[in-house]
Amino acid sequence: MIIAVANQKGGVGKTTTSQAMAAGLAEKGYRVLGIDLDPQGNFSAACGAESYNVPTIYEVMKRDSSIEDALQHMKGGYDVVPANIMLAGAEQELSQTGKEHRLKEAVAPIAGNYDFIVIDTPPSLGVLTVNAFTCATDILIPTTAGIFATAGISQLNETVASVQRYCNPGVKIRGILFTRFNPRANISRQMKELAEQLGEYISAPIYKTYIRSAVVVEEAQANRQDIFDYADKSTVSEDYRAFIEEFLKGVNE
Repeated sequence: MIIAVANQKGGVGKTTTSQAMAAGLAEKGYRVLGIDLDPQGNFSAACGAESYNVPTIYEVMKRDSSIEDALQHMKGGYDVVPANIMLAGAEQELSQTGKEHRLKEAVAPIAGNYDFIVIDTPPSLGVLTVNAFTCATDILIPTTAGIFATAGISQLNETVASVQRYCNPGVKIRGILFTRFNPRANISRQMKELAEQLGEYISAPIYKTYIRSAVVVEEAQANRQDIFDYADKSTVSEDYRAFIEEFLKGVNE
């Protein structure tokens, strides 16, 4: 299963969710590969991967390097293909026909080695995110309970529909995950209602589990550790473990 974690809005917990999924699924004994497709390289940094003077996803998509050469094994038990700022040039450089399929072609030789491949996407709907959707079987949308974050979901849905039409008819939105959630705030409750309506509009389920706000998320990333390594007993770790259970239940049904 190849999961693209996507939302063109920044600051909604995409990278935290991608990393928690990679680490949490590996902890359960699954073979997991994380692919950093964001030029900011936050996923690579948070995992503790090297992202300079090594082959990255940029070289892989330009066909200057094989994906096997770019794999790094993390102490959390999963593999990572890192990214750095060079990837920002991909928008201009990947201009030939078939550019939407570069990632899918690159991943094909090793896809069978993993149970789950998790792709962290940039906060935009450009060629990199379209590559992720073309490669993926499923899309997971993390969102905060903010009006702009939920408004972004309908734009995202249009991009998904266009990818389904032209590049990857089988890809689907697996679900919407609330992050940075404050269950006590009234605005959060109103936004949850709005997002549930949106969920109906784009026929995507909303996960029952939500990820609460906590400062340990930024601390873990600053320390280049996943959330489970850094703060195993935190509310965020509990929430992500509960989410992974719910996610797996949905996959196995």
